[in-house]
Amino acid sequence: MDTKPSITRRDALKFAAAGGAAAVALPGHAGAVEDALKRIRITRLEFIELEFPGTLPLKWNAIRSYGGGPPTDSILEVHTDQGIVGRSRPKAPREVIEGEAFSRLKGQNLLEPERLWDRMYRYNRKSIAKGIYIKAMGSLDVAIWDIIGQALGLPVHRILGTFRTRIPVYAAGGYYAERKGIRDLVREMEGYVDEGFKVVKMKVAGAPLSEDVERVAAVRKALGDDIGIMLDANNGLKAYEAIRLGRALEEYRPYWFEEPVMPDDFAGCAEVRQALDMPIVAGENEFTRWGARDLVQAGSADILNLDVVKAGGITEYRKIAALASAFHIPVAPHGTVHMSMQTMASVDNGLIMEVYPSARSHFNPSLPAVPVEDGHTTVSERPGLGLEFDEDMIRRYRV
Repeated sequence: MDTKPSITRRDALKFAAAGGAAAVALPGHAGAVEDALKRIRITRLEFIELEFPGTLPLKWNAIRSYGGGPPTDSILEVHTDQGIVGRSRPKAPREVIEGEAFSRLKGQNLLEPERLWDRMYRYNRKSIAKGIYIKAMGSLDVAIWDIIGQALGLPVHRILGTFRTRIPVYAAGGYYAERKGIRDLVREMEGYVDEGFKVVKMKVAGAPLSEDVERVAAVRKALGDDIGIMLDANNGLKAYEAIRLGRALEEYRPYWFEEPVMPDDFAGCAEVRQALDMPIVAGENEFTRWGARDLVQAGSADILNLDVVKAGGITEYRKIAALASAFHIPVAPHGTVHMSMQTMASVDNGLIMEVYPSARSHFNPSLPAVPVEDGHTTVSERPGLGLEFDEDMIRRYRV
């Protein structure tokens, strides 16, 4: 008879209630937990698709439009033979996640996330450096860390090694929209400040230069000198256009100028960086530590904003942050705040984190808005990623 201990969801909660870190550290407990973890195997995936009532207003940035349909949401669940379920927000199509990436994980030991990542990336195949497959890997990797944290009864940042628990955040918004004038934009930005943000982000490069200058000038006048204003061009400009726009906006003291040129134009981004007296941010559309390396070597960015899920998951993002740290470059992960927060708490060069304010909660309908106080949020101490999905909402609006 197999008498090795196993950890169930109830056991994980007991660990947390008892002060998980202390419980795991006690003599005798560590071995029992490790034994149990060695028995945790992935059994299946589940994809939860949600569709909510109403219609989102049409809006756009420099390169694409959004809205016009109902709010939607997606959740990836990774189930195990011990009843622990890891969750993440998938950033790849279901068929890609369910296919080759997941096939590398079935039956594997979840206590070895580094080996699992390498198995997905290299095992019995040619390595794929960029694109949807890396997004699939990241979607699974984040859920695996959620499982590990729950099994140990610890938040992921405690397992990775905590650097801080209070993280600076900024409000992402400022889209162009139908019948949205400058007064509407100013009211939106003022609302974010009222919500507790000290830094806000708005779109540029989706209107004529003179109109963008007027928009930024109005926001700066309304918010005053103590609020940071980020400019996001969403890769919508050529290098000379970005330089021209940047010079026209320098007097308004931007916090940063994000993604000014096409993602593959490393040389153009470096040219913009050399020409302007403002920090240049790039990386949202890059993947893995090797993509981050290429950006750094090209001199393309003062700040890297690779996405934790898209770029390869928590396992890979730690390497991205470490590489950037070696060059004294801060990181500010793009989007998916609930997937990024635990990682940001564990790195020493995390600058600021993107947050969708409560006024724009349609980006994360089934999760509560991140609480913001004095421009910061506090990382969850719940086991795993600390995700608190609205289960009633999931039941009501599941497709």
